[in-house]
Amino acid sequence: MGAGRVGDALAERAYEPVIGLEIHVQLSTRTKMFCGCELSFGEEPNTRTCPVCLGLPGTLPVTNAQAVHFGLMIGMALGCDPAPRSIFHRKNYFYPDLPKGYQISQYDIPLARDGRLGDIRIHRVHLEEDAAKLVHAGASGRIHGAEASAVDFNRGGTPLVEIVTEPDVRSAAQAAEWLRLLRVTLRQLGVSDVNMDEGSLRCDANVSIRPVGETTLGTKTELKNMNSFRFLERGVNAEIARQEELLREGGTVSQETLHFDPRTGALSPLRSKEEAHDYRYFPEPDLVPVAPTEEMLERARSALPELPAERAERLERDMGLAPDTARRLAFRSDLGDFLEEALAADSEADPEAIANWVVGELVANIGDADPADTKVEPQALAALVKMVGEGTVAGSAAKEVLAILVADGGHPAEIVNEKSLGAADSDELAGIVDQAMTDNADAVEKIRAGNDKAIGAVMGAVMRETKGRADGGEVQRLIRERL
Repeated sequence: MGAGRVGDALAERAYEPVIGLEIHVQLSTRTKMFCGCELSFGEEPNTRTCPVCLGLPGTLPVTNAQAVHFGLMIGMALGCDPAPRSIFHRKNYFYPDLPKGYQISQYDIPLARDGRLGDIRIHRVHLEEDAAKLVHAGASGRIHGAEASAVDFNRGGTPLVEIVTEPDVRSAAQAAEWLRLLRVTLRQLGVSDVNMDEGSLRCDANVSIRPVGETTLGTKTELKNMNSFRFLERGVNAEIARQEELLREGGTVSQETLHFDPRTGALSPLRSKEEAHDYRYFPEPDLVPVAPTEEMLERARSALPELPAERAERLERDMGLAPDTARRLAFRSDLGDFLEEALAADSEADPEAIANWVVGELVANIGDADPADTKVEPQALAALVKMVGEGTVAGSAAKEVLAILVADGGHPAEIVNEKSLGAADSDELAGIVDQAMTDNADAVEKIRAGNDKAIGAVMGAVMRETKGRADGGEVQRLIRERL
């Protein structure tokens, strides 16, 4: 086959991405992983340090028991099997943010392994310590009169759990969606604040592509430290496109670590991708193995709340909610709790109707705020939704009532009476519809001619006259009845 035909064949091949994720989670313990320094964020540089986390000679680390507890909780929440015995290793590499010249991590015997979250298998969950933070001073900032970098050791030694998935992810969108599920799961566990802006949750992606239909893995590259869902999705898509272009032009993918700049969309190499042997792992001689007792395992197990995936399944199964609605309520536990309190207030309440108001109009009013931080009570929303269902208040007027409830609290029936927002009675509404059709004769003729959009002019006139007290569905029914 000639060179041109080979190039054409390569250009025509379809590729599929194969993606695995590595997620680093800073644990919300009081102190660091192997010393007694308190954790902090935003403190003055190098004020939360001690000889142990600075790696000074003669110091000995001691494992943080709370970090082990949180690690076991995470492993169990992800369906992993806890190891009867795990050990720490020294991961050797030289970098300014690593004072000891090695990082204490778990290597061949992690804390837990072989789990699953959603559609993605979990390869391992292990404990380690975080590195310090490098502060770079470029053209806009100088240290001692020169462009340089400084090291803040406050973060060094922060307890981390690393979660490594199997290469089960097949798109950038799936990667971002799964990371959202993991983040809300970890937040529900209470083991981390999972604040991506502050680096409490960081994600690396191992990306490769292969021709569709093949089972062997391609050469992978690693995208480092992506700290937002959008960042992750854009970075992975850019790397997939780069690898496809390389292969279609007859090139090869090199195993390397890359940085994605979200401002420019550019990818740049950081270093060649290391293999395990490059780190010269060996067991940490100063730490005893982690061997969870049955008491430790039971304590972790009993601390597990209902997890978001489980809650979504229950809301869908027991309440008949649409999958997307159930998922939104489960992913925001504050909304899910509000719904269930509203349903508890009225045994005859319609779960689907209240759920739709919670994820729709309530969220439109409060955004990302917790409903508990507003004035609206769950039982008040339940009563309002019931009034809409009974036809005593129209949907548009009910939205106005809800806005008042959020801002000032109160009872919906009293607000409806005080603001004269009760639904127009049938005789009154019929008369208003007749007058609106008379006043908008041109629109009526367009409707008769088949232009359904023209009905909006008549409905608008009715809504203005009733000041939102009319139900839109009933108004439309009356108009069509008269036509």
